Amino acid sequence: MHPSRISRRRFVGYVCALGLPIRALAAENPLPFEFDPARDPGKDLEVALRIARAAGRNVIVDVGGEWCSWCHILDRFFAANADLKRYRDAHYVWLKVNWSTENHNDAFLRRYPPIKGYPHLFVLDGNGRLLHSQDTEELETPKNYDPAAMRAFLVKWAPR
Repeated sequence: MHPSRISRRRFVGYVCALGLPIRALAAENPLPFEFDPARDPGKDLEVALRIARAAGRNVIVDVGGEWCSWCHILDRFFAANADLKRYRDAHYVWLKVNWSTENHNDAFLRRYPPIKGYPHLFVLDGNGRLLHSQDTEELETPKNYDPAAMRAFLVKWAPR
């Protein structure tokens, strides 16, 4: 190895030692991992659509906030259901758009149907055309999300 180069493992070790978030360095996915009131959802959507078109996927716009307990339950649901997360990630680009007291993102969200609860999912094709507006309450069980209902939703709106 050239003396001025460091190994990938050593680089990750330095990053961890410095306390830098590794996922912030993940250039292959510049989309937000959390609901961030400071982000520009229009710009994020442009990126999501570019990724979706290149990969032949649709986009799911997940509208919610860090204040939203069901938004966090949805994240944990996909983390606990690896098969559904794999299916989701193979067929969709997931875009989180903040709705909170700090930023309602009204200018961005007015292009879509009204939202009655959070989280709310909008399915778009690779050109940004709205295919479906999904109230997530229909995918819930009393304390979680229903794997069968979520699978049916993901399969129904996946690109053909």
